[in-house]
Amino acid sequence: MSLSNPEYSDSKLLEPVSIKSDSGQVHGSILGLSLMAIGVVFGDIGTSPLYALKSCFDPVAGIALTPASIFGVLSMIFWAFILVVTLKYVFFVMRANNNGEGGILALMALALRSAKSKSSKSIFLIVTGVLGACLFYGDAVITPAISVLSAIEGVTVISDQFTKYVIPLTLLILISLFMLEKKGTAIVGNLFGPIMVIWFLTIAYMGGYQIALNPEIMQAMNPWYALSFMTQHASIAFTVLGAVFLVLTGAEALYADMGHFGIKPIQLAWLILVMPSLLINYFGQGAMLLAHPETVENPFFLMVPAQYTLGLVILSTVATVIASQACISGAYSMTSQAILLGFVPRMKIEHTSEKEIGQIYVPFINWVLCLIVIVVVLGFQKSENLASAYGIAVSTTMLMTTILAAVVMRDVWKWNLGLVCAIIGLFTVIDLAFFASNLAKVLEGGWFPLVIGGICFLLLMTWFQGRHLLRERAINNGIRLEDFIPALLAHPPGRVEGTSVFLTAHIDFVPPALLHNLKHNKVLHERVIFLKVSIWDVPRVSADQRLSVREISKDIFMVRAIYGFKETPDIAQIMDLLRSGFHIDCPNMETSFFMARESLVAKEIPQMAMWRESIFIWMMQNAARASDFFKVDSGRLIELGAKIEL
Repeated sequence: MSLSNPEYSDSKLLEPVSIKSDSGQVHGSILGLSLMAIGVVFGDIGTSPLYALKSCFDPVAGIALTPASIFGVLSMIFWAFILVVTLKYVFFVMRANNNGEGGILALMALALRSAKSKSSKSIFLIVTGVLGACLFYGDAVITPAISVLSAIEGVTVISDQFTKYVIPLTLLILISLFMLEKKGTAIVGNLFGPIMVIWFLTIAYMGGYQIALNPEIMQAMNPWYALSFMTQHASIAFTVLGAVFLVLTGAEALYADMGHFGIKPIQLAWLILVMPSLLINYFGQGAMLLAHPETVENPFFLMVPAQYTLGLVILSTVATVIASQACISGAYSMTSQAILLGFVPRMKIEHTSEKEIGQIYVPFINWVLCLIVIVVVLGFQKSENLASAYGIAVSTTMLMTTILAAVVMRDVWKWNLGLVCAIIGLFTVIDLAFFASNLAKVLEGGWFPLVIGGICFLLLMTWFQGRHLLRERAINNGIRLEDFIPALLAHPPGRVEGTSVFLTAHIDFVPPALLHNLKHNKVLHERVIFLKVSIWDVPRVSADQRLSVREISKDIFMVRAIYGFKETPDIAQIMDLLRSGFHIDCPNMETSFFMARESLVAKEIPQMAMWRESIFIWMMQNAARASDFFKVDSGRLIELGAKIEL
C-alpha cells in the first residue's frame, strides 16, 4: 500500500513503474559525517546534563539526597542509555529506515506497505504515526525554551543579582534565533560539529575530574542499585523515573536525522564520543553530590571553579542554541513531509541552501513556534518548572515508534513472531514505564505539549479526511477521460497554437480546468498535456524514474510525475524532462498552465461534523496556492474558479 497525497496522487499508475528511491545516499568519509552528525543530531540529548540530574533530585519529588538514592538514580540513568538509546534506537529502530530515511512519518509510510488501503489496520497505523508526529511539535516548543533557559540560569551561580536578567536574556537569544532562521544553517552548519565536539569533551573532562575525586560512584553501573532503589522506594522511584526520562529526550533525533548522515556515522558518534561523554558527566555530577550535597541546587555549573563559570555559561548557551536550531529544523522537515504525504495544507517552503535539499525554512511554522516558545518562557519562568512539562510528549512519541517498528519487523521484514515479541515486549515495558511516570506530571505542566499535540492532531486528521472526501466526490461526479477525449475530438472546438498543461488530481478523470476552459473560451490548444504529480512512500525518486508518459491521442498526453516525500515538486524540472527525455515540444513562451481554484461550501454530510468541515474549509482557504507550491511561472498561469460542496 502506498501512502499518497489524495490531492496529488491516484490509486493507479499510468503504467507499471518500478520506483527506485534515490534515497539521498550521503557522501563523505564516515569520520566527516560523524562530525557533522554530532553538530546536528545530538544537540538535544547532549545538553540534557544542564537540567536532568537537578530535576531528579527536585525537593518537590520528595527524594532524600542520600548515597543510596544517588547510586540508584545514576544506575537508572546508565541503564536507560543502554536499553533505550543504544539498544532500541541505535541498533534496532534505525534498521527500520525507509530507503535510508528515518523519523516517525517515514516509519509510518514503511509500515503502511503491509496494510490495505482504508482497512482498520491502515487507519490505526496512520493515527499512530500522525499522533507521534504531532507530539513532536510539543517537543519542538519545549526544547528551545528549557535548553536556553537552563544555560542562562548558570549566571545565577556567579551571583544572585543576575537572576533578574535570566528571562530577558533567554528571550533575546531565542527571538534572535528565530529571526535568523531564514538565513538557513548553510553558513554556520560546518561550525556546529566542532563546537559540539568541544562541548562533549568539556563536559566529559568536568565529569572525569569529579569521578577521580570520588571513584566509588562508578559502582552505580551495577543494575542492582537501580532495582534496589525502585523496590525500596517504589512511590518515589516512580516519580523520579519521569525525571530520569529527561536524559533521553532527543533520542528520536538519532532516528529522524538518519537520512542526512546515514546509520554508521550516527552509531559511531554515539558510541565513541556522545554516550561516553554524557555518562561521564552524569556520574561526575553524582560524585560531586556524594561529597557536597549542597551543590544539588545546580550541580552542572557547580562542577567547575567560580572563575570558569562564565565561560561555561557561554559555551552552554552556544550548545543549547545549536540544540534548539536542530529541533526547529526538524519541525520544518516534519512539516514538509506531512505536506507531501497529505496531512498538512500547502505552505510556503524556502530552500536555504543550493547544495543541501534538506535545509529548508517554513515561515509559518517558524513564527508560530517563536510565539509559543515566548509564551512558554514567560509562563514557566524556570527550567525546573519546564522540566515538569517536558517528557510526556516525547515518551508518547517513543511508544508510537515502538508500535510502528513492531509492525515493520513482523509484516514488512517477516521476522519470527517470537523474536519480535521478545524485542518489542522489552521496549514496550520500558516505554510504558516512562509514559506512566510522565503522566504524573500532566497537571504540573505536562498538559501544555499535550494540548499542542492534540490541536495539531485534530488539524492534520481533519485535512487528511477532508481531502479524501473531496477525492471521492470528484471520482463519483467526474467524467472519465477515456470517454471524454474521443467524444471531444469527434466534434473538436477551435484549435489554437501552443501547449496547454492542465494540472489534474486524478489521472482517470477530466480536470475541472479543462471543462471550464472549453465552456468559456471554446478552444483547445494544438498540444495538450494532463499533468499529475504523485507523492510516493519513498524519500526520493531517481531522475530516470521521475516521469511516466502516455499518449492518449495525437498530441494529447497524460504525464505522471513521481516525487518522494523528502522532495519538492518542481514544474520547471518536469517540463525540462519532457523536452529532453520524451521529445515533447513545449517551448516555455508557448506553454500555458491551467489550474482550477476551488471554493468550498460547507454541507452537512455524515462523514464529517460541521465544525470540522468549517475547520477544513478555513485550512483550504489559507493554504498556499498550488501554483506557488509547484513553482509555476505566474506569467503563464491561468486559474479558473470552481465552487464545490463538501
